[in-house]
Amino acid sequence: MPTIQAPYFAFRDFPAGINQAIEEALLRALRGQQYILGEEVSAFEIEFAAYVQSGRAVGVGNGYDALVVALKAAGIGTGDEVIVPANTFIATVNAVVQVGAIPVLAEPDCYNYNLTAAEAAAHVTPRTKAIIPVHLYGQACEMSGFLELASQHNLTIIEDFAQAQGASHKGRPVGSFGRISATSFYPTKNLGALGDGGAVVTSDRAMADFARMYRHYGQQQKYHNEIIGINSRLDTLQAAALRVKLPHLDALNNERQRLAQVYQTRLQGIGDLMLPVTAPECTHVYHIFNIRTKQRDALQLYLIEQGIQTAIHYPVPVHLQEAYAYLGYRKGSFPVAEELAETSLSLPLFPGMTAAEQEAVIYCVHTFFERHG
Repeated sequence: MPTIQAPYFAFRDFPAGINQAIEEALLRALRGQQYILGEEVSAFEIEFAAYVQSGRAVGVGNGYDALVVALKAAGIGTGDEVIVPANTFIATVNAVVQVGAIPVLAEPDCYNYNLTAAEAAAHVTPRTKAIIPVHLYGQACEMSGFLELASQHNLTIIEDFAQAQGASHKGRPVGSFGRISATSFYPTKNLGALGDGGAVVTSDRAMADFARMYRHYGQQQKYHNEIIGINSRLDTLQAAALRVKLPHLDALNNERQRLAQVYQTRLQGIGDLMLPVTAPECTHVYHIFNIRTKQRDALQLYLIEQGIQTAIHYPVPVHLQEAYAYLGYRKGSFPVAEELAETSLSLPLFPGMTAAEQEAVIYCVHTFFERHG
């Protein structure tokens, strides 16, 4: 069977007409000439908060800043311990260090790859102040346990739902469980902007007020600074684009889920391939379709040779990064996270992916395992 090339990710006009709608929204925002914290930003904040079922949203410059702002708003600072998963993008841990706190790594679940409350509980000490459950790859964490754990130990839950906008646990959207939560609108996210962007969401008015000041030099009134803040504001043009995309987020996620189901059906029982597993009472919106095999490197090389692009999330776990050598972890400290780093491969999956592109991926995966066992 001849194959066609399949990009790992591509920006397509899905649903049809959305690209034109975004262009028109950008033109309206441009003509409005409110380039910093314009009306599009405040309107998007209201709409996004409603979608997440959280009281308030505060737009910031990117997802990393959203984590930092959330931690600062929660009062996390020097010497505080924050439990984070060992298998996550580096930004989650960097943000903890940015506010002067100590990241305490914990193993992910070996089946769904998310941090669990049971694992986090083993790392709680008198200095623990917060836990950051990361809804990894698009799958919601089992949040009920985290809420119970937080209540028992007076901890703050800060969700990182950058990869899982629209996912839910027990019918409740991710981002709504934490006392304050953070997300990213990086272009490839399920709700992606045309550049960097992020937001914090919270139902705590005091936290929201702090976040609004902190993102804008620590001021509510120009030149009157109540706190020492930063400059991290969601751009008006990005907000305009996000307002167009937000009403389509469920449709975009449904398409990701449809494509994922095709993979699930067509790649079952092949070699040692492990497919994504969704935790009970959780939904998965497949920001990433992650497979696992001990032949990961050979499979990736073969797919590249066939014109199939893939990615690895993540090739080096946090505790083995040179930047975090000072924490004292070593190889073997987190065997589950290390095995994920050695065996995980992300297949192409994005809204607008064609049936021919997906068929090429499936055919090439089958062919590889037929040749390599």
